[in-house]
Amino acid sequence: MDGVPRVPEQWVPEPQHAEGPAPALRFGVLGPVRAWRGAESLPTGSPQQRALLAALLLREGRTATASELIDALWGEDPPSQALAAVRTYASRLRKVLDPGVLASESGGYAIRSLGDGALDLALAQELAADAEKARNAGDLCHARALLNKALSLWDGEPLASVPGPYAETQRTRLEEWRLQLLESRLDMDLEQGCHAEAVSELTALTAAHPLQERLRELLMLALYRSGRQAEALAVYADTRRLLAEELGVDPRAGLRDLQQRILQADPALAEPSAPAAEPAAAPVRPAQLPATVTDFTGRASFVSELSDVLASASTAEGSVMAVSALAGIGGVGKTTLAVHVAHQTRAAFPDGQLYVDLQGAGARAAEPETVLGAFLRALGTADSAIPDTLEERAGLYRSVLDGRRVLVLLDNARDAAQVRPLLPGTEGCAALVTSRVRMVDLAGAHLVDLDVMSPEEALQLFTKIVGAERVASEREAALDVVAACGFLPLAIRIAASRLAARRTWTVSVLAAKLADERRRLDELQAGDLAVKATFELGYGQLEPAQARAFRLLGLADGPDISLAAAASVLDLPVEDTEELLESLVDTSLVESAAPGRYRYHDLVRLYARACAERDEQPPGERDAAMSRLLDFYLATAARVYAIERPGDRTVAHLEKSRYEGRDFTDASEALDWLHTEAEPLLACVQQSLGAPTLRRAVDLLLTAIDLAESGAGSRRYETTAMAARDAGARLGDAHAETRARITLAQVLSQAGRFEEAEREAKRADQINESAGDPWTSSTAPNQLGIIANCTVRFADAEVYLLRAIDAFQADRNKPGEASAVCNLSRVLASMGRSSHAVELAQRGVEIYDELGLSVRLANARYASGIVLTQAGRLTEALEQLHEAVRIFAESRQRLWEGTTHFRIAQAHLAARRPAQAAQHAEQALATGCIGGEWMRANALTLLGKSLATLGQSDRARACWSDALTIFEELGSPETNEVRGLLFPLAAA
Repeated sequence: MDGVPRVPEQWVPEPQHAEGPAPALRFGVLGPVRAWRGAESLPTGSPQQRALLAALLLREGRTATASELIDALWGEDPPSQALAAVRTYASRLRKVLDPGVLASESGGYAIRSLGDGALDLALAQELAADAEKARNAGDLCHARALLNKALSLWDGEPLASVPGPYAETQRTRLEEWRLQLLESRLDMDLEQGCHAEAVSELTALTAAHPLQERLRELLMLALYRSGRQAEALAVYADTRRLLAEELGVDPRAGLRDLQQRILQADPALAEPSAPAAEPAAAPVRPAQLPATVTDFTGRASFVSELSDVLASASTAEGSVMAVSALAGIGGVGKTTLAVHVAHQTRAAFPDGQLYVDLQGAGARAAEPETVLGAFLRALGTADSAIPDTLEERAGLYRSVLDGRRVLVLLDNARDAAQVRPLLPGTEGCAALVTSRVRMVDLAGAHLVDLDVMSPEEALQLFTKIVGAERVASEREAALDVVAACGFLPLAIRIAASRLAARRTWTVSVLAAKLADERRRLDELQAGDLAVKATFELGYGQLEPAQARAFRLLGLADGPDISLAAAASVLDLPVEDTEELLESLVDTSLVESAAPGRYRYHDLVRLYARACAERDEQPPGERDAAMSRLLDFYLATAARVYAIERPGDRTVAHLEKSRYEGRDFTDASEALDWLHTEAEPLLACVQQSLGAPTLRRAVDLLLTAIDLAESGAGSRRYETTAMAARDAGARLGDAHAETRARITLAQVLSQAGRFEEAEREAKRADQINESAGDPWTSSTAPNQLGIIANCTVRFADAEVYLLRAIDAFQADRNKPGEASAVCNLSRVLASMGRSSHAVELAQRGVEIYDELGLSVRLANARYASGIVLTQAGRLTEALEQLHEAVRIFAESRQRLWEGTTHFRIAQAHLAARRPAQAAQHAEQALATGCIGGEWMRANALTLLGKSLATLGQSDRARACWSDALTIFEELGSPETNEVRGLLFPLAAA
């Protein structure tokens, strides 16, 4: 193997149905020369016989004379019986193949009568041609997919082990063509912003083909766009030195020009050379606008004013991005107007429209970095290319939008600070913002204050919904209705919708209801009181069961709530709950976020809670409803935990749930639930940190630890764990406090913040001396052992882990014991006790294997791979690590997947395979690792060692320089090693 990454999908003939037509013949030359009839593999004979078959296949149906075939097989020195041998090979092949396929003509032979796609090479050529057409048409996404499919047809070296000069020539030609296809696809990768993914592959390719300057150029560009400028320049220095030593020449002009542009930080380099296209699962042009209402009424002056401002962004003379900010009280129709105007001006923004509800009026407004991640994905940016920080995401977002004409609708913003990172920043684009506050501090924005409707507009809206005939006969009553609604569009819409749904009511009946003092007209005239009165109108029309559901479901935090969770809040069967929720959707008091999920407008939620406080009887039912929700989440999360960790005694130490959770058919469904419910679940934890529910809240947090380990919700999880820790300390609940501290220590440790993690774990260990919690008694020393190992304090780690093993055994917790055993094996290996370390690692694998664990088995194989690497048993180590990375990927443990790539890189470097080591180190950097910046620095150090071995000393030093900076900031003991790599004479 040359170390070049392969696309895993390989060309395999399609099986034929027994009752269908005769199975077709298929042939492969982009690897070993092979033949199939349907799915059946056919014998292709000796190497010379395969050489004859290959020569005929590669002539694409043309006849080859006997002398041409002799030259192909033996060259200038054929054996005396060469002609007879050719005839013998042909005869044998004819018996294997279908009749008429191997034809004899004029003393020569030809392969005929093959169907479309019968030869892998012909299929690859067809795919490559289609890819070129798609690229010329601007469809980079489809072009990339076609090229990947073509490249997947290669299965190792073309014409592998086929002798003869013809095969050797063709082998070289096919390898060069494959490299051209790779270059073309990688070029498109960079055009689409997939820089981090490309770095890994290009690092391996440049190691395998060190003199290919185009690959070096692509690598420099990928590194630069990944924020690794020093490495990009180091690649040029390495290339210049290599070319001088090997060929005595300088780099070509394109490479030199790129180096100068990087030195000058040319802004054009930071952007793709063509518009970023969508991945297969995402649209090229996002069209995210919500549907406009069919009965939109009035607001003509606002529509004209806003449309003119937005349209100015697309004119040739437009020099700045257009920003309009609508402000007004809740219910005044800001979103409705903004969506209508956005649809009206769509033609001015042919590259798409983005939309987000920023939830600015709620307790937890959307974080700009989260919104930017969603926008970048919608614009076609791969997940792996989306950076972590807000500043980097904002910069990439503006780069992707540069040159495009996109409208961004930012609905329900909290303030200007939330909005600024989400603005496109270039002409041709426009942003439309809605908010409850006037954004006077949003520079350059066109501000619009939206007031209530005029009486004429309000009556028009009411009439459109109710019907002209009913309103015409009771015009005065209709005017009374819209006046009672304070001319607020949302209030009018709710009132009119209720009337339209009740054919037996007259407009006067509705007017009389609104005249009731419970509707208080004075409250319909100003500020939030107007919104509250509007909602009161809809709430007052609810049946008792609907009203109870509306009140109680509004108590739960989180962006939305699932049907099953809602059923637990209401203590009703799912079917009854769904009927109630759908009826509330009809009243516009609740929204259907997605099938089986429901949400409140933030102001409606506040109103629902006020109703619960005022109307819910007995008052304790509010707490009971939230307790049932907590029970539901705890019971369900515990099931997910148990599915992922069979036999783990943690679930036996949890607080008892008095409400049942969900059942799952398999682990995939369980993980889907956990990740879907992440935000509502963590919100429930934070809502439940009072004395009566604190312990259950903390237990819910620890059973949902996979949210932190996957990297998907680590930051949110960490803040929730901190709140739980503080609540436990404040309330003097040692049991809850210790568990919260251990959970927090795990998250901090995974982020590489070992000093903070150790402080939390030690404090938990101390408090537990009096609390006596068996879960903490085992988990705390295990976590302390992990931290000590990572901070190179192996003697301390051994003491902690031996304590943990004893505690796990006392608790009869076999998975916990296996975890501590695997951790101890790594410690002993680092202390030079390899034999014992390997035995312990194998014991851990066996325990997990017996229990049928998945992710934990991957952790054990990961530990075993590390120990076997340190013991020099590299083949076994790689087997364990490759199995671990497969399981982690299937279990969506992205950070563990990246960390395992780092360990695979270590094993390859120890086996003197630096190209493969560099490739996997790059994959670790692109994917992310457990251990945060500390592990990133380790990966950079290892990458540098691999590159130095490959002769790329300048890029290696750039990696080490970055690693040294990180280690110095963290105060890590690895600082000395990296300083020694950078400054060997000083270290000596």
